[in-house]
Amino acid sequence: YPVEIINHCVWLYFRFPLSLREVEELMLARGVVVSHESIRRWCEKFGQAYANGLRRRRSRPGDKWHLDEVYVKINGITHYLWRAVDQDGNVLDVLVQSRRNGEAAKRFFRKLLKGLQYVPRVLVTDKLASYRVAHRELAPSVTHRQSKYLNNRVENSHQPTRPRERAMKRFKSARHAQRFLSAFSGISPHFRPRRHLLNATGWRTEMTDRFTVWDEVTALDAAA
Repeated sequence: YPVEIINHCVWLYFRFPLSLREVEELMLARGVVVSHESIRRWCEKFGQAYANGLRRRRSRPGDKWHLDEVYVKINGITHYLWRAVDQDGNVLDVLVQSRRNGEAAKRFFRKLLKGLQYVPRVLVTDKLASYRVAHRELAPSVTHRQSKYLNNRVENSHQPTRPRERAMKRFKSARHAQRFLSAFSGISPHFRPRRHLLNATGWRTEMTDRFTVWDEVTALDAAA
């Protein structure tokens, strides 16, 4: 298949709450015959690579980080999706874990801070005590604010996950959830500018620029 078809299928799947069979149907409407299983393999193979490419093109994240966790049911067992965003809503990282105790919080903090050449100025969390444990041991120099009223930024960032979860008939395993959400959190927000701050002309210009970046990232990855 031409690389443009592969990229378009990956874009449809991660950008909109569509099942693999619905993406297959949309492609058939365009005259492209491709099975949902091929689309699944493309998303697994290229999704994370495209997400990483988009993250590399971003400017350095802001210095104010918002952290939060929500429950996710996987095979009837409650897991927790940990997420961190900066003050502009850019997703920094996600991690699916079976617990939300101090060890789980420290594991998430280590994942966030790994490879960084700087530390944030402020951490904003809810009042879960596990965050205090991780902050005290791994980032004691960073200002830590705990309030359920200051964390709307990351709570809003959680919202697109629920429609995706329903479209996929829930996640099959923690590994499946981590793999999908890691790629999804890198691709989907790229096509979600802060629309309420833009007029129609500004939004079209911004989206054109973002599609240009997407084309460059996917073309480079295909060439590699």
